[in-house]
Amino acid sequence: MYYVYVLMSESTGRLYKGSTEDLPRRLEEHNANLASATKNRGPWKLVYHEECPTRSAAMLRERYFKTGKGREELKEVLAVSSIGRVGRGRTLNQ
Repeated sequence: MYYVYVLMSESTGRLYKGSTEDLPRRLEEHNANLASATKNRGPWKLVYHEECPTRSAAMLRERYFKTGKGREELKEVLAVSSIGRVGRGRTLNQ
């Protein structure tokens, strides 16, 4: 199983989107400054994730979240989840 995920910097409020096969390990790497894209911008917290059946599906979803439409969708999902009506993870069946 692969994951597409969204992290939020607790220091700046900025979002980071990525994909991985091992979500707990990857979050630890971000918070340990081992990922160059997020180095010295944390600490990071996981605010959203989706399960994907393949690496390519996860990478496509990550790429989508980096588009204008994808950012709008994430904004809506995160706004709803912050008031407790939607869970923070879901399975993508492709």
